[in-house]
Amino acid sequence: MTAVPLAPANGIQLAYETFGDPAQPTVLLVMGLGAQRLMWDDGICALLVARGFHVIRFDNRDIGESTWIDTPGLDIGVAIMSLFDGDTSQVPYDLTDMAADAVGLLDHLGIERAHVVGASMGGMIAQTMAIEHPARVSSLTSVMSTTGEPSVGQPAPELVAAMLAPAPTDRDAAIEAGMAIQRAIGSQEHFDEVRMRSVIERSYDRGYNPAGTARQLMATVASGSRAEGLAQLDLPALVIHGRQDRLIAFDGGQRTAELIAGADFIAIDDMAHDLPRVHWTRCADAVAALAGRAT
Repeated sequence: MTAVPLAPANGIQLAYETFGDPAQPTVLLVMGLGAQRLMWDDGICALLVARGFHVIRFDNRDIGESTWIDTPGLDIGVAIMSLFDGDTSQVPYDLTDMAADAVGLLDHLGIERAHVVGASMGGMIAQTMAIEHPARVSSLTSVMSTTGEPSVGQPAPELVAAMLAPAPTDRDAAIEAGMAIQRAIGSQEHFDEVRMRSVIERSYDRGYNPAGTARQLMATVASGSRAEGLAQLDLPALVIHGRQDRLIAFDGGQRTAELIAGADFIAIDDMAHDLPRVHWTRCADAVAALAGRAT
């Protein structure tokens, strides 16, 4: 097995893969909470390469083959509950740090600017990149994400309980728990049991780190609202959101598109909190069209 390349970035190392010709414009794919780069399917990457892009996907910090953050003595459960009372003192990192990680990856690869596409928490990271590192982001695509405002994008209560439940450590139990969550949040009409099980199995074997997922959740909560920064953005932007999304409610996507001046908004009736194969081509075409507007 070929060793995955590791990029020094913002004081950590990020595991990444590239597809296509590096001389072409770059699309940086940023994945969400607890999700490894494998969630950006090879087929999605291939569609973007076919549209003339160099594509990068990577594991965020604390996930997969990237650096896991050591927090000895931290009671993650207590720290998460403290967050909901406004206490961020125990948060080891936030979305600003994760956005800086991604910029560090671009630095390592010698890429000045990229079209940044983020899904779920990855959308929050992509938004933060555009706000805090505008010179590095040619266009922004925010998929099934939200603004950080507590009035929008909230999950269904029963999903909160499922996401905060203790994670199994046994391989078989962990895979079944992962599948249960994906069935609960995924698009009912298009859920691909075989593909998703393969992704979860491979993800477990590459690096299973439920504590990292919890720390990422802390980062999203602690980072607060991006509304003011989003309202000041001046770049081509696209928001994609499924009307059936119960993990990040549809109004989170609506609000994101409202805040970013001139943003395009694609509402997909039969999509929940996932990326069904049936919509890959439409989304790849939309990203390519958006990139065509970037200077």
